[in-house]
Amino acid sequence: MHVASESFTSPYSRTRQYLVVAVLAFAGMGASFMQTILIPIQSELPHLLNAPAADTAWVITTTLLASAVAVPIVGKLGDMFGKRVIALVLMGVLVAGSVICALAPGLTTLIVGRALQGLGMGVIPLGISLLRDVVDSTRLGTSIALVSATLGVGGAIGLPVSALVVENLDWHMLFVLAAAVSAVAFTLLLAVVPTAGDPAGGRVDIPGAVGLAIGLVGVLLAVSRGNEWGWTASPTLISLITGVAVLIGWGWYELRLTNPLVDLRVAARPAVLTTNLASVAMGFALFSSSIAFPQLLEAPAAAGGMGLDLLQASLVLMPSGLAMLVMSPIAGRIERSAGPKPLLVAGAIVLTGAYLVCVIVPLHVWTIAVVNTIIGVGIGLGYAAMPALIMGAVPRHETGAANGLNTLMRAFGTTVASAAVGAILAASTGHDVTGAFALVFVMGLAAAAICATLSVCIPVPRVTDEAHDAIEEGSESSPADGAVIRRPASAV
Repeated sequence: MHVASESFTSPYSRTRQYLVVAVLAFAGMGASFMQTILIPIQSELPHLLNAPAADTAWVITTTLLASAVAVPIVGKLGDMFGKRVIALVLMGVLVAGSVICALAPGLTTLIVGRALQGLGMGVIPLGISLLRDVVDSTRLGTSIALVSATLGVGGAIGLPVSALVVENLDWHMLFVLAAAVSAVAFTLLLAVVPTAGDPAGGRVDIPGAVGLAIGLVGVLLAVSRGNEWGWTASPTLISLITGVAVLIGWGWYELRLTNPLVDLRVAARPAVLTTNLASVAMGFALFSSSIAFPQLLEAPAAAGGMGLDLLQASLVLMPSGLAMLVMSPIAGRIERSAGPKPLLVAGAIVLTGAYLVCVIVPLHVWTIAVVNTIIGVGIGLGYAAMPALIMGAVPRHETGAANGLNTLMRAFGTTVASAAVGAILAASTGHDVTGAFALVFVMGLAAAAICATLSVCIPVPRVTDEAHDAIEEGSESSPADGAVIRRPASAV
């Protein structure tokens, strides 16, 4: 039986708690919708914007970079100044970005709007962190699972909706829809979500934020654009080397602050570090299928594909996101009874099994639909477990920053997958794509197996907030020096 490290009874009624969870889930779904909103017209952007493909690619890349930079920073700001306040700011930014995109006359304005939409993605990890301050501990696992599932639900629903809009209306209407969804989410956040928790306060680590932004942009830019620029080309190497060098200097600087933007000592704790590494692997496994399956479904039959159009392919893949949603109450029950570690292990094993099927079984439309749904189940379990593992290993006042860093690790995994899978599939263009997709699925299998292995290695102790505070204060009674740590009576 899993024994929680802390028992929290919310001061809010059960109805209010349910409403908060529903609103945060809706806000997360609206934010994740932005990730897939341009997929139906990505290949048409050069024509629509009257610009070269190399330039229009920034419409996608900018959102990725802005999101990656935002999530750890806004998580820390939420810990310092209140998660509700920062969540409202992010939703406001998301509304503004959507409006700018809807009115964009050309490429530059659209890129600015997409950057603001990327910043708004930070509302998802921030919302998960806010649950810890509002929801009873007995419902926390299920609530986390539901809000985490919105990462898949928003994309799964957004893809066919976007396809329908593009087929029947002007492409700017995509962003009108996005602005409407974001505005509703902002209104609901303002009306329903309470000001909860005790903000830690302090001064904003501006040099740390700038250093992290430059470092992340350098690394992610090299990874995301390496296929186009060339992996040994000067822009790729300069971007990568600069990013890595800045991150090293940033880490040295952060370790010398009493209130850093990212507490690297907390991030280096075995439970946090291993969970984040597993998150990278699971992010890679998720995005391998997210890129491969749509292209396989839409590739001509003569080249080894299924020959479906975008809307048909979207409907085939949509059950995966719905599976994540359906799994949320099941994931919550597993977390309550066994703890988050077995939940993550189970999710990784499900992912491994799904990719094993892809490797050894001939794929057809119906088998892709089934396998992708199973992948959704695995991701639903894993994404529900990761925030719970992180929150069980960090003090309450570090929840937002720690969850933001974990989300960044998942995003890094998806970015690497995008680059690797994109390079493999691009090399097979105009030929039989069967071998290229087989290699992609082997890579997904390897990533899922690595995630499962790392998940088994995650330490299981869960430390009380009092013990965390002792760690922060350098107390001799900290867990590192022998303080009491509550452990699950049984664990994987």
